[in-house]
Amino acid sequence: MPRRLAAAVLGLVVAACSSIGPATVPHDRIDYGSAIGNSWKEQTLLNIVKLRYGEVPIFLEVAQIVAGYQLQSTIGANFSAGNFNAAFVGPFTATGTALAAGTYTDRPTVVYQPLTGVDFLKRLMTPIPPSSVLFVLQSGYSAERVMPIMLDAVNGINNQSRRLNRPADPRFARLVELFREGQLAGALQFRIERPKEGPESSVLIFGPSKDPEIATKGREIRNLLGLKPDIQQLNVYFGGYSGKDNELDMMTRSMLQIMLEFAAMVRVPEADVAGGKASPGLVGTQPGEPESGPTMKILVGDAEPRDAFVAVQYDNRWFWIADTDIQSKVTFGIVILLFSISETGAKGSAPVVTIPATP
Repeated sequence: MPRRLAAAVLGLVVAACSSIGPATVPHDRIDYGSAIGNSWKEQTLLNIVKLRYGEVPIFLEVAQIVAGYQLQSTIGANFSAGNFNAAFVGPFTATGTALAAGTYTDRPTVVYQPLTGVDFLKRLMTPIPPSSVLFVLQSGYSAERVMPIMLDAVNGINNQSRRLNRPADPRFARLVELFREGQLAGALQFRIERPKEGPESSVLIFGPSKDPEIATKGREIRNLLGLKPDIQQLNVYFGGYSGKDNELDMMTRSMLQIMLEFAAMVRVPEADVAGGKASPGLVGTQPGEPESGPTMKILVGDAEPRDAFVAVQYDNRWFWIADTDIQSKVTFGIVILLFSISETGAKGSAPVVTIPATP
């Protein structure tokens, strides 16, 4: 009996002293990652809505997460025995009690960092480098989605601008279509050159194709862009069209421009536009989709939606993207991706999760 009691007490001690840290990793990693991702989506959507209402976008970054766990334990034992003597006269009796108590504490600390100042504003308003456009295309994103979002013009061919109420040049839509077909056929290749001296440069290569149809479309791309009919390789630059027939000039958009373009697509109450609260653009009662370009349908209502992919509340109204609207969800995901590519956040301030666990 005494041995069993001692073993029970020892088991309680071992259990109390075991580490709780490893067990927290699986759910902490998923839960904190999901929370940060959801808050980033909501912040982005809210800033797009605020731009429609003439407000300045405000970003607050999660700079650090410290998840602290503490387990305090109290263990006690009492043991007594009767008639325990050399003669061993009479029945042997033994009594004992064991007590174990513990306190579990979870104190997460989240450190926020507002993204403000000249450095952040410059990055927010700085156009995305052409190399990033090519990187996104090379990674497999459809040209039909990427080019209308990231480009304002290419070789003097204008993209549609809803914020400027400017229709797209018909040649731009055809160029996007041809680039997509070139993607699927593997006829368009991209290369980034980083010389020892000078800035990096992007190169577009028209790969050789034995398919006459693909070769014909390659010639059509060159013709639309005003390039030499037989050119196979050309450098890609940022800026207005130079008129040269051996280079590709991209007028890319900044993240602020991209947000302003989608802000014009936010469906707001018609009364807000008529009353001067919101800038002109789509309204909640307007049927149909935008004329061209990727879809991002942002709805408006007085009640909180039940089927939202992402939803925010602004000015006592709810704005959201429906969870069943896959086209809008993909477009919104590209916008989130572009925030990382354009380096609008503070460098070196990625969230750090520190989990001290004290048994």
